Amino acid sequence: MAFTRATGKHRRPSRIQRGTARAAGVAALATTGVIGTVAAPAFAAEPAAEQTGLTPVVTLGDTVAQQIDAQAAAQKQAAEEAAAKKKAEEAARERAAEAAKKAKEAAEKAREAKERAAREAERKRLNSFVPPISGSYVSTGYKASSGLWSSGSHTGIDFHAATGTSVHAVGMGEVVEAGWGGSYGNNIVIKMNDGTYTQYGHLSSIGVSVGQKVTPGQQIGLSGATGNVTGPHLHFEARTSPEYGSDIDPLAYLRSHGVNV
Repeated sequence: MAFTRATGKHRRPSRIQRGTARAAGVAALATTGVIGTVAAPAFAAEPAAEQTGLTPVVTLGDTVAQQIDAQAAAQKQAAEEAAAKKKAEEAARERAAEAAKKAKEAAEKAREAKERAAREAERKRLNSFVPPISGSYVSTGYKASSGLWSSGSHTGIDFHAATGTSVHAVGMGEVVEAGWGGSYGNNIVIKMNDGTYTQYGHLSSIGVSVGQKVTPGQQIGLSGATGNVTGPHLHFEARTSPEYGSDIDPLAYLRSHGVNV
């Protein structure tokens, strides 16, 4: 009885076909960079050309396949690590940018607070009052009686001061008179910001002019003994108008504005 060779889909692939397929797989892996070169001992030996009469092809054994898998895994891990590093760097840059933003905002708030404090301090200074002469005392009180004054009583107060002592504006205001004032000698009259007036008499020199704005503590002249006096001192008056006769108690006036005299 004769036997026939199996044909069709049940036919087992020939050795040549298997070798060709494996060689094609190696070529594909080399093209994609998964493997570079494969050492000759790693390939399974095939029958010599003299034995088969066919061109030899390269086949992969289990060891080489494992090396390819390991290299692919290493490349995957390296890619993941690179991605993680990039993400961490981006997060660090974002944190640094946020910190810089917060620092800038804090500096801006501190600057604004400092400016507000400076403005408030300046506002308080401009609204404050000071004595017309520093470190002095009242030598003659308000309404003191004497024939030295034409009205029969003192219309202001006298501060003890040697000639040439610095005289200050007691508060913020505008100079409305600066010059000779008869019995007051060289005198200055200032309209204060609250609408009242202050007068500084018997000066040896005047350092301001009419229309000039003055601030608390600003030097406006030097004390002296000009006009109707018996010796050097500063005559200080508080008034409701720039005119003689509208005087009010100078001590009460200064004390009502926080001046300790």
